[in-house]
Amino acid sequence: MAVNIQIIGTPKCKDTNKAMRFFKERGNKPHFVDLRERPLSKGELENIKRTIPEEDLLDRESKEYIKSGLAYMVFDISEKLLENPLLLRTPIVRMGSQVTVGNEPKIWKQWLSEAKSG
Repeated sequence: MAVNIQIIGTPKCKDTNKAMRFFKERGNKPHFVDLRERPLSKGELENIKRTIPEEDLLDRESKEYIKSGLAYMVFDISEKLLENPLLLRTPIVRMGSQVTVGNEPKIWKQWLSEAKSG
């Protein structure tokens, strides 16, 4: 049974590619959103923040974060994530109202087993 999965990330992100492969290997073709082509809307970010704290969405180890010098500034995290989606930690994986950030195969397996049994 295929479930509706959305993966938000970039094609160069290793963890995003792992997430894509994870779902494809289990017979699900996820919908991929490339942050370089389509950044998150304010509403999408707000929906994600209902599950994941904005602090956890910011990738403080990314080249983009380092290049922008944010480590030395006080800033509104949501505002910066909307201005520059490459500051997001990826992949962001969504199934319905459930969301994960990063490589979380244990949680994804649980989602798929619940979808099969439910």
